[in-house]
Amino acid sequence: MIRIQQLKLPVGHTGEELEEKVRRKLRLKPGEPLSFEIRRRSVDARKKPELYYSYVIDCKSAQESRILRHAGDGLLAVTEETYRFPKPGELKMGHRPVIVGSGPAGLFCGLMLARYGYRPLILERGQDVDTRVRDVARFWETGTLSPESNVQFGEGGAGTFSDGKLNTLVKDREGRNREVLRLFVEAGADPAILYESRPHIGTDVLLKVVKRLRMQIESAGGTIRFSAKVTGFEQRYGRLTALLVNGSERLACDLAILAIGHSARDTFAMLYENGICMEAKDFAVGFRVEHLQEKINLSQYGRKDPSPLQAAPYKLAAKAKNGRNVYSFCMCPGGYVVNASSEDGRLAVNGMSYSGRNGTNANSAVIVSVGKEDFPGEHPLSGVAFQRRIEEAAYRAGGGRIPVQRLGELRERFCAPRLSGDSGADALRPEAALPRSEDRGRLFPCVKGSYTFADLSDILPAELTEAFLDGMEQFSHKIRGFADADTLVSAVESRTSSPVRIPRDTGLESSVKGLYPCGEGAGYAGGITSAAMDGLRIAEAIAGKYSPLKEGAEG
Repeated sequence: MIRIQQLKLPVGHTGEELEEKVRRKLRLKPGEPLSFEIRRRSVDARKKPELYYSYVIDCKSAQESRILRHAGDGLLAVTEETYRFPKPGELKMGHRPVIVGSGPAGLFCGLMLARYGYRPLILERGQDVDTRVRDVARFWETGTLSPESNVQFGEGGAGTFSDGKLNTLVKDREGRNREVLRLFVEAGADPAILYESRPHIGTDVLLKVVKRLRMQIESAGGTIRFSAKVTGFEQRYGRLTALLVNGSERLACDLAILAIGHSARDTFAMLYENGICMEAKDFAVGFRVEHLQEKINLSQYGRKDPSPLQAAPYKLAAKAKNGRNVYSFCMCPGGYVVNASSEDGRLAVNGMSYSGRNGTNANSAVIVSVGKEDFPGEHPLSGVAFQRRIEEAAYRAGGGRIPVQRLGELRERFCAPRLSGDSGADALRPEAALPRSEDRGRLFPCVKGSYTFADLSDILPAELTEAFLDGMEQFSHKIRGFADADTLVSAVESRTSSPVRIPRDTGLESSVKGLYPCGEGAGYAGGITSAAMDGLRIAEAIAGKYSPLKEGAEG
């Protein structure tokens, strides 16, 4: 197979123009047979507002040897990569494997095990995706939170109510990344995700894709139970023997995959109390920021209207003066800030976009690195306690609604000189004491859920807020107007990744044999694709060790 690299065409070109350029690059004669596949496509905006696609193309031709003999720059021979699931092992299972959680890690682990005859049982504490959509909509409209069916919990996991971004930085020598994308396409996602440099599905489409993944698992012999929360487990001689479901049901089990997600704080506590080896890990927290999408388009593409492209994304990183890393995360072009809370009295935000990415505002988390020194103590759940403190502060600031502040006012409030002689060390100048009117400027919040303008200056520890403001200023040198006073800031972005890691051995098991920590909640992933890839990895580990279950086996 021949790979063409850096083949460029203007954005908006036709399929015929692409094939013609491929043929010219290969020096094929008219009529010579050719098949080719787009392997990667990215936008080249270095000559904006003139925009180009840069392609990587894989080609098959009967004349490959001749073509390669006369190849110029940008052509090379490659071997086709194929994902391979392992041959089944010889050990017998006593019971069907149980997967705890139906986020991307759980769904993809379950899909592979089901297709290869292992008949997995998936236990999901939340609701099916249709019920979950109604519960989330009610929460955004009324503020009534369902603790087990919300933006964090339910079929599809936390990623379901997001932009459905599928890019990952995980090294992939085994082909899991492309297999995950292929399986998403098989379940109804746009085939363009197989080659786009920043693939995304969109919340509206992802809801349907998640449902189809469940149907595929069920048709292959798997089972999914909703409102089935794992509340304990039993072990004997260091090996799993049973799970406790909803506090009363005992489920005999010798293999369980913990795909619990980064927000399953009660499950983390249960695992710790039952002696599972756990450790605190670094993560990041910060705020959601909103800008007019046309401002981002102008900066990235040189024009306010990005057509025929979708709304422009960005990715930013900086080192603050106090040494903290500051970076954008989960950027949602044409999207919405959403209330992503899952616990009463605590408030967390996230971002989401629909597949069209046609909302007025762009939003992104701008987050600051948090290390174990920020939540001192030896307890492995100290990072969870840190997250909860700042979420409680955000809840208080907004009175249960998303607290929003303009960046100029946050900067003024945080940096205002302290008044000597006033009661309390934190007394501020009167003019900085309260946020000003929401009708300043042209930019207004695009939010799912209720919001209110409030003071955000005391939600994060001072060193983190300082780093956030420093990072925003540095980003304004890359995207003009990024740190304008009118920029909207919402609190608090606290669920960027798991604050916990559950160590696993070379066989991918925890300190209790038969328990397989998996995905983002276990500390081994950081997004939809990497979590799904880890789900495949766990399925491979189990399949390589155990033989499939016979029809009618116990479980």
